[in-house]
Amino acid sequence: MSKSNTASHTIWQGLALAGIIAVSVTTVSTAVAGECPAGKMQPNVRPMVDHKPIGVTDVTLGSINLEKQPANIRDRELRFRKLTIEPGGIVPWHSHDDRPALIYVQQGEIVEYASNCADPIVHKAGEIRPEVAGTSHWWKNLGKETVILYVGDVRKDPHDHNM
Repeated sequence: MSKSNTASHTIWQGLALAGIIAVSVTTVSTAVAGECPAGKMQPNVRPMVDHKPIGVTDVTLGSINLEKQPANIRDRELRFRKLTIEPGGIVPWHSHDDRPALIYVQQGEIVEYASNCADPIVHKAGEIRPEVAGTSHWWKNLGKETVILYVGDVRKDPHDHNM
C-alpha cells in the first residue's frame, strides 16, 4: 500500500471511530437524561404536597393570544417564562393536565418529584423536560448553584399562576 493510501485508510478509521463514539455518547445521555428510572413509573405513586414557593422568581418574558393567530385556539395563551430557583428553592406542586409545557434547564441541576415516578428525577443543564396531561409534580433545588429554567407553556386560565 502506498503512503497516501495508508494515510487515507488511517484517517477514515479515525473518523469512523469518532462517529461511533459520538453516537454512543449521544444515545446513552439522551436515554437517561431527566427520565423516571425503568420500573419506577406508576400512576399516583407520589401524593400531593403543600409546599409554598421558596426562593423562586417567575418572570413572563412574552405571551401570544392564540385565538388571534391563524391556529385560532380559543381561550389559550402561549407563554414563555424564565424561572430562577435559588439553592434550597421550591417550585410548589402543580398539574399539567390543562397546561402542557416544555422546560429547558439553562443552568444548574434540579430535582423533580413527580406523581407518576417513585424516585426523584434529576434534571441537569442542557436538558429539556416535556410536561403533559398526567403530570403533577413539584421541584427543589438541592444544589449550591442557582437554577435557571426557561418555560414555554400553553395556558388556558389567565389567572392560573402555577409555575
